[in-house]
Amino acid sequence: MSAADNPARHQNITLDAASSEVDYKKNTVEFKDIVISQGDIKVEAHHAEAEATGLNFKTGVWTFSGDVRIHVEKRGNLRSDQAVLDFKDSQIVKATITGKPAQFEQQREASDQIARGHAGQIVYEPTEGVVRLSNDAWLSDGRNEIRGPLLVYNIRQQHVEAVTQPGNDDRVHITIDPNQDERKPK
Repeated sequence: MSAADNPARHQNITLDAASSEVDYKKNTVEFKDIVISQGDIKVEAHHAEAEATGLNFKTGVWTFSGDVRIHVEKRGNLRSDQAVLDFKDSQIVKATITGKPAQFEQQREASDQIARGHAGQIVYEPTEGVVRLSNDAWLSDGRNEIRGPLLVYNIRQQHVEAVTQPGNDDRVHITIDPNQDERKPK
């Protein structure tokens, strides 16, 4: 799905906060206990700030901190200590979350299983429907586990790819639970 095809592109951005402080001279804004929503994406945090963009969502970078929760499409959730959201053409184009660790989970379709992952950094790209887990990345599909330097999970297709750098000694590690019943719905 290209950015032009993304339905969120034409949806309003809503912002609710317990308090706000706008400095028109410096063109900065700060919010406490904030919730920002656009389409299927909702971002919640204790604190948010944007510098040099003011309340402009057309283009800019916002930093969220303190118990950051990002609800994404297809029943997915990201949690972290901090997130940086990039806005372009009035839509969220990228969320970079960091934590110890940053966490991801998605309720899998037609299943009671939950895909879970964590890493030092997770990058969510809404137009692609992809999360990229890096820096000690781990992901479980509810039955098996995979570890690697970079795991790319497609939320829409529920597909994971483990990537290593050529010439690097990093390896992909997969743990398969032979006791899981493969006949259960995926």
